[in-house]
Amino acid sequence: MDNVIHPMSFVDSKAKLGKNVKIGPFCVVGPDVELGDNCELISHVTIDGITKIGKGNTFFPQSVIGGRPQDLTYNGEPTILEIGNNNTIRECVTIHRGTLKENGITKLGSGNYLMAYVHLGHDVVVEDNCIITNAVNIAGHVKIGSGCIIGGGTNISQFVKIGRGAYLGGSSGVDKDIPPFCTAYGNRIRLKGINIIGMKRRGIEKPLISELLDFFREMESSNLSPKSFVAKDEMSKDFSENEFVKEMSNFIVASDVGIAPFNF
Repeated sequence: MDNVIHPMSFVDSKAKLGKNVKIGPFCVVGPDVELGDNCELISHVTIDGITKIGKGNTFFPQSVIGGRPQDLTYNGEPTILEIGNNNTIRECVTIHRGTLKENGITKLGSGNYLMAYVHLGHDVVVEDNCIITNAVNIAGHVKIGSGCIIGGGTNISQFVKIGRGAYLGGSSGVDKDIPPFCTAYGNRIRLKGINIIGMKRRGIEKPLISELLDFFREMESSNLSPKSFVAKDEMSKDFSENEFVKEMSNFIVASDVGIAPFNF
């Protein structure tokens, strides 16, 4: 099918459009934008900068995609925003390009749902199938794994990492890393437990979930820090066959800003 571009929109002649792209009224698409097949800009959407967008994405009114990073050291370098396939970008979402402080790329994966007023700062990476609800602010350099759910009004500080399958309650202030498959909430954020429902939805077997829950509870009740706990020989022996325990342990070891405290 041919592309449909409303006459009240401006699409730069250098922009690259796939097939069956629909652009409603009062949209602006810059010269370095690539839009994949079956994308739709409903109305009043701005896409700028070196922005590469895959197939089947829908952008709702007043979203601003590929804007200059909010970083005082940015000096017009040709940094990039990459967006995968089949994402829903709701009203007033802002996603900024990367900076040279990292690798110059902000990335949004595929199958994500970003609700109204979500902000993704420079150098953020969001993997696949996440739900980020209304008015969530994600600062620069944050990394979010696949399948996460982030409650409305949550603010995430720079350089924080959220492991895959995590669930963050609304209005949380997140200044520490959240391990994979954990639930957490609060200002400041605290770990509550394991996202059992999320793991079941992924089809993970019950014995593996139970073992991960046992591991979490032992770590929570220990007098050791999470990094010291996962280094224990007893942990390695008792949970050595559980891939999700290994994933959580590796995440904790690699944490730079530290793991969120437990919800005592």
